[in-house]
Amino acid sequence: MLKRTSAEEIRRDVASRIIAGTLAPGTPLDERLIAAEFAVSRTPVREALRLLAASGLIDQKPHATAMVAKPDEKSLRGMFEVMGYLEALCAGLCAVEMTAAERDALDALHTDMAAIVRDGDATRYAEANDAFHAAIYEGSHNAYLVEITGATRQRVQPFRLAQFGTLGRLTKSHDEHSAVVEAILRGERSEAESAMRKHIAIVETAYRELVRR
Repeated sequence: MLKRTSAEEIRRDVASRIIAGTLAPGTPLDERLIAAEFAVSRTPVREALRLLAASGLIDQKPHATAMVAKPDEKSLRGMFEVMGYLEALCAGLCAVEMTAAERDALDALHTDMAAIVRDGDATRYAEANDAFHAAIYEGSHNAYLVEITGATRQRVQPFRLAQFGTLGRLTKSHDEHSAVVEAILRGERSEAESAMRKHIAIVETAYRELVRR
């Protein structure tokens, strides 16, 4: 697995603080202070802030300090809705387009994730989860779909990651993945689409349950 860049590490860390409420809406995000905290230049900090702005987690205007934003409910709901349709389309195409080697690799990855669930390691599971969904995007064998699905995932990623903070979510997520994998391995396109759309809807619900605490 590729090592995350400094910008990605910063984005994930700041995003987790925002979602957890450690950084409240309206909190200024000073580039210099963040760069000092992570011992990096301001370049990866600027990139991290740009990614956070794309996810709606911060407000960023030219020549002004970035501020933590409160996610717009309507916009977030719309992003999850589109994400559900895109990932469902990917899963459905996997059921008819994946090669035997790709199916075996997906099944092996899913099996390996079961051990991570038993260990209760949310960080490792989140990383493996990224690889799992990426394999499904690539398995669609549709380059444009891979591109737009990846871009949409980037926008909702901070909210998707939040789900793993809810009790028992790792086990439930893995069970939902099982339904997707089994449908793909059987070549059942409609079932794979349905299972993936249901999975993404549950991810959104898990995030909302977390932020309501």
